[in-house]
Amino acid sequence: MPRSKKKNGRGGQHGAVQPFSDEDASIETLSHCSSFSDSVSVAEEGGEAEDTAQEDFQYKLKVYIDCTVDKSAKTRQGALDGLKTAMATKILYEFLLERRMTITDSIERCLKKGKGEEQRAAASLACLLCIQLGSGIESEEVFKTLKPIFKTILNDGTANIQARQACATSLGLCTLVAEDDILDVYATMECFESLFMRSYVREDGSRPSLNPQTTQLHTNALLSWALLLTICSASHITAIIHKHLAKLPRLLESEDVNMRIAAGETIALLFELARDVDPDFDCEDWEPLCNKLNALATDCNKHRAKTDKRKQRSVFRDVLKAVEQDGDFQTETIRFGTERMVIDSWVRKRTYDAFREFVGSGMNFHLQANEFIRDVFGLGPPVLIDSAALKAMKSSRLERHLYNAAAFKARTKARNKFRDKRVDVGEF
Repeated sequence: MPRSKKKNGRGGQHGAVQPFSDEDASIETLSHCSSFSDSVSVAEEGGEAEDTAQEDFQYKLKVYIDCTVDKSAKTRQGALDGLKTAMATKILYEFLLERRMTITDSIERCLKKGKGEEQRAAASLACLLCIQLGSGIESEEVFKTLKPIFKTILNDGTANIQARQACATSLGLCTLVAEDDILDVYATMECFESLFMRSYVREDGSRPSLNPQTTQLHTNALLSWALLLTICSASHITAIIHKHLAKLPRLLESEDVNMRIAAGETIALLFELARDVDPDFDCEDWEPLCNKLNALATDCNKHRAKTDKRKQRSVFRDVLKAVEQDGDFQTETIRFGTERMVIDSWVRKRTYDAFREFVGSGMNFHLQANEFIRDVFGLGPPVLIDSAALKAMKSSRLERHLYNAAAFKARTKARNKFRDKRVDVGEF
């Protein structure tokens, strides 16, 4: 019997994602009432509460998985979003390991039969599943099932544009995580090239006529292509430089600010990789390129939005430094738990931005606990913090808070006193 036709409490047709029934609630209430008569220690109670919370959470995830095959598009969408949130904020390796093919089947079905938003959610969920499973045979199995579907949607000009945009982004990260053959990586890069090259300004200076949605598709394809550049061999990077470095600056003339920024960051990345391969690397059109980058770093075009100009100037100042000053990079420090990670190269930045796009606010948690992501950034095994160290951290934070509060109070008093003196000055 197909899962969409089941009538039991956990499968088939769900009006909405409801993890608990009234019966479950009454059983839970009875168990809580009876627990008062049990003579258990506080530690045991805490352990039981934690186990119960874990069971409830896993039950909720199972309901979400069942609901991904529901007849209602709204219910399927809610289930996909629920699974995405869970995977972005928790480590669920063991739970997902035994259910990976069931979830993969659901993603495949939603990609093939769903509409725009549902397809977008399914594509994102595929990435999060690969991030959870890490780089191994399990994620390879998932990706082998989904890769042909991603590519079909991506290359289908009649497919929903939102679905194509999502597939462009998800195909890039899934390839980075789960592709086991470098030749297949290069083939996927060519797939991305066939898209973003359509945004190149022509040699006669004329611009292709593209709507904003299509330009966003090309931007996503460019960013995924740049992500895969970070794992290319030296010989392939050399071939890419000869093929694309002279043409990529044409994207800097795009009317779309996101495309201009993506192109600028990709050029900086390509220069960094080129200098890694050959420290004496020299670009033939270096001076015209620097002039173009400088114009974007100081852009004061009146017809462009202020926020766009501000964002663009900031990025292109860094891009110009990368091209001009032999790979100079503005470092950024990411703090998570008791650790910190330095983003000190364009390779590291592109990789970090790609993962953060999917896990969002859960990025710091994944940096702390996800062994695969820690391995990608060379952070070693997860750091275990004992209760004494955690208590010391909390104490120092409390001390800083109290100090800052006292300093703020003192500043406020001083300013009020100064204002009182100004008020007392008589008028002439």
